[in-house]
Amino acid sequence: AEKVLGYDLLSLCLEGPRDELDRTQHCQPAVRLMFVLGSVSVQVVERCVAAAGYSVGEFAALVFAGALGFAEALYAVKVRAEAMQKASEAVPSGMLSVIGRREANYKFACLEARKHCESLGIENPVCEISNYLFPDSRVIAGHLQALEFLQENARKYYLTRTKMLPVSGAFHTRLMEPAVEPLAEVLKSIEIQKPLLCVYSNVDGKKYMHPKHIQKLLVKQVVSPVLWEQTMHSVYERKQGTEFPYTYEVGPGKQLGAVLKKCNLKAWKQYNHVDALEDEE
Repeated sequence: AEKVLGYDLLSLCLEGPRDELDRTQHCQPAVRLMFVLGSVSVQVVERCVAAAGYSVGEFAALVFAGALGFAEALYAVKVRAEAMQKASEAVPSGMLSVIGRREANYKFACLEARKHCESLGIENPVCEISNYLFPDSRVIAGHLQALEFLQENARKYYLTRTKMLPVSGAFHTRLMEPAVEPLAEVLKSIEIQKPLLCVYSNVDGKKYMHPKHIQKLLVKQVVSPVLWEQTMHSVYERKQGTEFPYTYEVGPGKQLGAVLKKCNLKAWKQYNHVDALEDEE
């Protein structure tokens, strides 16, 4: 990883400084590497029926499934992260995690927030759903003024909780368009194989079909919302009475396990978390 990235990622992860690790260009490779380090036993890999990765984690899922090589994927993540960091610095933007009541209309709230930005003189403002997490939970991303407007008017739009995420930009929105071309170019130079097991795409929540499909959707993912809730429904769809598989969340934190619990309680009962650093200890 150090050879590919050109800097000591292990030292940055263990010693910091934290603000450098939080930068998109460093954070994405770090998360991606954690997935690979937290590898599970050979028997589990052989019996695995599906894989999925949240945002940049999709690269790790494709490495796990044999579609991408480790070094090539890490280099693609490096290019992706640096391009997204650059796009983030061009416009003051961010991401807002929201939980709403059943009557919440997120798209209408985003529309009103964009109108508010226009009244401030912002041209072509962005405020849209960037992540579908679980029922009644979304991440909305866009111009900071739009997100501040939603926080101030949360009650009006039936939002019970709003929280700014510690990220530097509006990922998975059209504000990331400057990152599309650099990632597209690097993926053209990488050999992509057909996955050895089903890998589900963030873009549409469906299985990847072939290498060209992977190349196309990994690029599209940068400016498209992450359909994680829809992906969970696709992964665990099965006939009534069929047992759910064991699910392993590999990498830092247990956020995806918490999301799975909200999406499918029965599937969550077979959930386990694998942490690379805990295993090492």
